[in-house]
Amino acid sequence: MTTPTPLRLKSSAGRGVLFATILASGMAFLDGTIVNVALPHIGADLNSSVAGLQWTVNGYLLTLAAFVLLGGSLGDRVGRRKIFILGIVWFTVASLLCAISPTIGMLIGARFLQGAGAALLTPGSLAIIQASFQADERGKTIGLWSGFSGISTALGPFVGGFLIDALSWRWAFLINLPLGVVAVLAALRWVPESRAPKEATRFDVSGAALAALALAGITYALIESPNRGWGSPLVIGALGIGVASAVGFVLVERHKGDAAMTPPALFRSRVFSILNIYTVVVYAALSGQSFFVAVTLQNVAGYDAFQTGLATLPATVLMLLLSARSGDLATRIGPRWQLAVGPIVAAVGVLLLRRIGPHANYLTDVLPGVLLFGLGLVTLVAPLTTAVLGAVEMRHSGIASGVNNAAARAGALVAIAALPLLVGLTGAAYEVPAQLTASFREAMLWCAGLMVAGSGLAVVFCGRLPKIAWHRAVTTMTTASHSVHPVRETTSEPTS
Repeated sequence: MTTPTPLRLKSSAGRGVLFATILASGMAFLDGTIVNVALPHIGADLNSSVAGLQWTVNGYLLTLAAFVLLGGSLGDRVGRRKIFILGIVWFTVASLLCAISPTIGMLIGARFLQGAGAALLTPGSLAIIQASFQADERGKTIGLWSGFSGISTALGPFVGGFLIDALSWRWAFLINLPLGVVAVLAALRWVPESRAPKEATRFDVSGAALAALALAGITYALIESPNRGWGSPLVIGALGIGVASAVGFVLVERHKGDAAMTPPALFRSRVFSILNIYTVVVYAALSGQSFFVAVTLQNVAGYDAFQTGLATLPATVLMLLLSARSGDLATRIGPRWQLAVGPIVAAVGVLLLRRIGPHANYLTDVLPGVLLFGLGLVTLVAPLTTAVLGAVEMRHSGIASGVNNAAARAGALVAIAALPLLVGLTGAAYEVPAQLTASFREAMLWCAGLMVAGSGLAVVFCGRLPKIAWHRAVTTMTTASHSVHPVRETTSEPTS
């Protein structure tokens, strides 16, 4: 097996690798933002209940959160290029199944498959960059990947809203087909094969299976209990399986030690443990807000899908413009106070969004809340990533980032499952403006409360990182901040 010379960004092969990884990961990011905008149209066309809409979002999140670390390990062992291409094909085919779904049940099933495809392709993007480029260009390349991926996230509601209004909600998924074909061709043409040494790979199937069962069981119980009742054998059984699997996951991971998907050594750091709880809480608020705002703007305020995409765009633009400066500030002062202040600013924005109602005025009822919410996210996201990396030893930086990524998705999953239950939004109530308005305003109180709880965690538990660890985290962040599995020494093969 030969080892090719690492690539330069200015070379045609280097630009090709960057193009393939941006396009593939951009599909997954684009999909996540488009679907929220499409939810009211999906519900009306497929005669779905609130539970159906919840599963449309959570089916994707569940398999992605449960298997993203396993997907990274599979690429390390089998070959990152192979798994990356498999993930793109899988995701694209699942997108087609979503687009042609005649019932909400089939759509939900296809979304489960789509999330599994994303779990294969997403970790491969960063690992391929890490393995393919010269060491002195990896930081710059990852920065370009992050920036262009962020643009795809920002364009999601905008492009999706236009396609949904002009054509159909099905185009929220059909748009992935040409993108997927081009991404596969680019990967076949330019991406070199690489893998980690066998002794460095983790392949924790039992851990991934238990994580999936835990998330699925608890999510099912939360979503289905309003319709079936907490006394339903199905709900009780699902909850029991979820809790038992969660306990089993902890025991199995402890027994496997460093060979586990989530090595217990990571959680010996109190700061790391608290930061992941913080991540669950804050991202639960973020996802709950996004879910409810997208539906309320359309079914209560009378916005169309395109207007809804435009309405929330300023928050994403702020993230793109100011995240680097927020990271620089955290480098100078440490992450603690940004982690504390950011959620408070976001909480004020969420409370201002409670003004949304029938015929809401965008400039007075929507924009102020969107801007403050965006500023809050700008303040906390970059310091959170760096603090997570600074809380563990350097050899665990990749897996630490991956665990934190999974924690964010788990928070989103639980929030979208639990919030409609907490605010009494069941059945087809989301189609009744008065009922949806009342539930939306109560949900925003819950989201604001979660943000305040996150701030409290930062103030009480997240003291300033030790100086050495903090500066190490800053220097490591550019190469690991978006990683979803360990970045290890690689061996490479030439592209076939």
